Amino acid sequence: MSSVLFDEPGPRAKRRIRIATVLGVLATLGLAALAVRQFAANGQLAAERWQPYATWPMWRYLLDGLWSTALSAVVAAALSMALGLLLALGRLSSKRWLRGPATAYIEVVRTIPALLLVYVVLFALPKYGLDLPLFWKLVVPLTVSNAAAFAEIFRAGILSIERGQTEAGLAVGLTRGQTLRMIVLPQAARRVLPSIVSQSVGLLKDTSLGFIVSYGELFYSGKVLVAYNGLLIQTYIVIALIYLVVNASLSKLARVLERRSSARA
Repeated sequence: MSSVLFDEPGPRAKRRIRIATVLGVLATLGLAALAVRQFAANGQLAAERWQPYATWPMWRYLLDGLWSTALSAVVAAALSMALGLLLALGRLSSKRWLRGPATAYIEVVRTIPALLLVYVVLFALPKYGLDLPLFWKLVVPLTVSNAAAFAEIFRAGILSIERGQTEAGLAVGLTRGQTLRMIVLPQAARRVLPSIVSQSVGLLKDTSLGFIVSYGELFYSGKVLVAYNGLLIQTYIVIALIYLVVNASLSKLARVLERRSSARA
């Protein structure tokens, strides 16, 4: 029984992927070396400009921003997955009055940038008397945007389950709803778990849009810090490294889950 949602790349595709990866790594290393050279030439690598980031008060401030980032990402991910599952079930429904709106939502929202949704919540909704707290001005547009992506992930997972699973459930006397809840969804969730984690990584990065609504996430905390100490390059390099560590950890988790899922299959 297969557990993959996409075709395995062939030998030529794998070779092209390896070549593209090597070229990408070389280009990245070249740009990094050029950036380091320019920083050194302009005195940005001087020890005194980095010394503030060796103090606990500075890191405590950044970690507070990271906590706000994580909180908004977790809440947005939970709401997005719940709404995405409902949308996926709606799109797969045989009832047109459910399938039509769900399909329209997914197809339309997937084409709208999350930034535009943030502006809608920030500027448009208050004109109609709906002025959300700062936290929800970030979480709501991220939920609306990512729900469509999660819906397609769940839909792909459900469609990957063999029809015989559903037929077997119906044959033993389960209703369609019970078959879906007890047989199909648990298997689909396991299959798409790596994709869910990968989508969550993207959602975490999207929380940087919080600086637009002045929500105190990590990127906005860096903006405030730069205004205070003037260390623009140093501050954003440190913040980039924090994002790198967090997102790399989540990506590693996705790969581990994918390997375990393949091993179980």
